[in-house]
Amino acid sequence: MDNTRSNTYGWVIVAISTLALVIGNGLSIGGLPPFYKPIREEFVAIGAIDAPRAESFIATGANITFLASGVFSLLGGWLLTFIRVRALMILGCVLLGAGLIIHSIAYGASTVYFARFLMGASLGFVGVAPNVYLISKWFGEKRGTALGIALTGTSIGGVIIPLVAAPLIAAYGWRTAMWEISLVVWLVLLPCVLFFIRESEAPTEADVALQTAQDGLLSAIKKPVFWLFAACAALVFYPIFVTSQQFILYLQSPKIGVAASTAAFAQSALFAVSIGGKFLAGFLSDKFRSVVVMAGFAGLMFAASLVLFGLSASTALFFLLPFALGYGGTFVLLQRLASDLFGGEGLGKILGAVTMVEVAGAAIGGLITGSLADRNGGDYTNAFYGVTIASGLAFAAAVALSLMVGKQKIFK
Repeated sequence: MDNTRSNTYGWVIVAISTLALVIGNGLSIGGLPPFYKPIREEFVAIGAIDAPRAESFIATGANITFLASGVFSLLGGWLLTFIRVRALMILGCVLLGAGLIIHSIAYGASTVYFARFLMGASLGFVGVAPNVYLISKWFGEKRGTALGIALTGTSIGGVIIPLVAAPLIAAYGWRTAMWEISLVVWLVLLPCVLFFIRESEAPTEADVALQTAQDGLLSAIKKPVFWLFAACAALVFYPIFVTSQQFILYLQSPKIGVAASTAAFAQSALFAVSIGGKFLAGFLSDKFRSVVVMAGFAGLMFAASLVLFGLSASTALFFLLPFALGYGGTFVLLQRLASDLFGGEGLGKILGAVTMVEVAGAAIGGLITGSLADRNGGDYTNAFYGVTIASGLAFAAAVALSLMVGKQKIFK
């Protein structure tokens, strides 16, 4: 029987965490790509950036958000040993709302980068790591299902925000649209965090078992399995980040020639399908060994990425849909494995360290992709071959991880 500490309220926590990820990740990462083209065009037109560096400007902004999220996830994990998670999440809401407002009035690259820094910092306090920490403290046996449900929020935000933002941008311009969608932070997310977030006190059976086996972050980094896991996480987030942030620009490039509205729909489809992958991965990780499920979803990502070698407007969905399932699954499983393999009292710090590794892989991917696209005059064809290479290496690392920690049995 699952001793889920006030079972009912645990699911309330899942609901609020899901909302936090819908809004937090949706407004800082998943929902921003529809803004990229009008921002890029305006900043080139006013002379704020040079046209030959336009793709790198967009990639740098996204990389700053990811890197800041990693650094502040590490900081947030450390702060959780001193303060309550609710206080941390309140700070995250304030940083996110402020970042969006500052971005909406920015007329220079440095101001955009500062805004993206604030948005990334907010993710360290109200994004994936603190919410995984919160849910892991509430759930034991059904932890995978609970995490799978909550982490769909990162995809739901990527579905909803582009569909809301695109018509707002078309009607009022990107600045007004960004200011308007920032209101959801102040009027929805912040009140929900204030009134509903509550941290569980009693340990689950899973926590007790983990605490006897793990001594925290310092113990974890001494183990070879941690570094294999870290390599897998970095390699997984290279293609996840590049596809979620820059595929919309690839679709609109002259070679593919997809209209902005169609590209925004494809962006939403990517996140919509990944919702199924996240829920399915969470459910399967409660039935099978997490490392085995991880290898399966990483393999699906790699298989889908092979379509990139002959990508066209007519074949884009053959890449996008299976890749989205794989990406959603691996995203959840990395968080689940971090909790399963290295949890215990130092879980907050470990989740922060894992997030830092993930964003390092994402940042490398973003920089390489943006740079190669600039060198090829805005053509992303060669740049996206890196997605295939990274996906293949991620699959190999996931298989190696499953052999290292899951060779005894497949079923739990």
